[in-house]
Amino acid sequence: MYTRSKELFERAQQSIPGGVNSPVRAFKSVGGTPLFIKKAAGPYLYDVDGNRYIDYIASWGPMILGHAWEPSVKAIQEYAAYSTSYGAPTELEIEMAELILSMVPNVELIRMVSSGTEACMSAIRLARGYTGRNKIIKFEGHYHGHADSFLVKAGSGVATFNIQTVPGVTPGVAQDTLTAAYNDLEGVKSLVAAYPGQVAAIIVEPVAGNMGCILPEPGFLEGLRSLCDKEGIVFILDEVMTGFRLAAGGAQERLGIRADLVTYGKVIGGGMPVGAFGGKKEIMQFIAPLGNVYQAGTLSGNPIAMIAGYTLLKHLRDNPGIYKELEDKTVYLRDGLEKVLSEWGQPYRINQLGSMISVHFSTTPVTDFTSASSANNQRFKGFFHAMLKRGVYLPPSAFESWFLNNALGMGDLDETVEAVKNSLTELT
Repeated sequence: MYTRSKELFERAQQSIPGGVNSPVRAFKSVGGTPLFIKKAAGPYLYDVDGNRYIDYIASWGPMILGHAWEPSVKAIQEYAAYSTSYGAPTELEIEMAELILSMVPNVELIRMVSSGTEACMSAIRLARGYTGRNKIIKFEGHYHGHADSFLVKAGSGVATFNIQTVPGVTPGVAQDTLTAAYNDLEGVKSLVAAYPGQVAAIIVEPVAGNMGCILPEPGFLEGLRSLCDKEGIVFILDEVMTGFRLAAGGAQERLGIRADLVTYGKVIGGGMPVGAFGGKKEIMQFIAPLGNVYQAGTLSGNPIAMIAGYTLLKHLRDNPGIYKELEDKTVYLRDGLEKVLSEWGQPYRINQLGSMISVHFSTTPVTDFTSASSANNQRFKGFFHAMLKRGVYLPPSAFESWFLNNALGMGDLDETVEAVKNSLTELT
């Protein structure tokens, strides 16, 4: 069934570390051979062996309208003919910035970069330069990219591989990164009190997506906002996953919260390598060339990436009903999962908001990294492969959110629920 993928994986390991260019793709947490994808269209992936899969990764979020969405493909083809990069400003960069500002009212200036990691790294540097402080607070199981500061008790691949300490991250860097449990506001207040006047920023995924989909408890984000106001701390929302996915204005709009700085990726590039960070003018003006906090990137604002992102974002802004369609489909899937899982009779939890959802084989609610880690993640391995065998491609880790795309039809969702029902018969 996976003959060609196995051959390619063996070949890849001779020239690429672990055979992959991003760790979770190696399938180490679920076992087996990673699938090599040949093409994708709409809600489907097609591997090199000719198998078709209903896709619940959506390239880890950005393919919100499905794969090979025709307007984006045409726009990319048109702009590629002009050249793929200039290393000089373009009008398209202005249009992209103006579009984002029109969708997110509290973002007054925005800087384009090439990845979500770069966006979060730059936002932290900016917060430190703005406040003159060194320490940051992040949350256990939250993943903000692979910059040194963020690899302390991180989620995503770091959680998947159970890496507790990352070689190469110096003790000095680690000491400046303070960690708290997600949804534990009192724990954050205690950290701030323990380091008075030293915390530059609090960075948080408003809806966690790197330890499964985990929602903020009522009052948690609002409490962080109030604490930052009181203590002069820069409040950073990492919307690399949630930005332009949960609503046209991202999690800020959906949850009614306002940050000082926001980081973006995924949807903002329509599948191209793009990130951005933006926020209040009084903070953003500290970035070079306005200020002395240096940040640069040869391919920042790349025209191919800009046109892909601009085409997608403009469509989302002009068609806000897409978000209700996506949520309705996700709720339909959730209800179907609830039915078959409840009949199964074994412990489970489903977390969902908008078009993000995850299933945890847990006896208790999953509200933070500790509870996500305490779930029966060994059972998830069997579930993943049983679903894959039935043509459903889930994230190959219990610590990742599923992402729906709007190309999914009701028949795809019904097929997925039926696959879950049949897969559960194989689990112990």
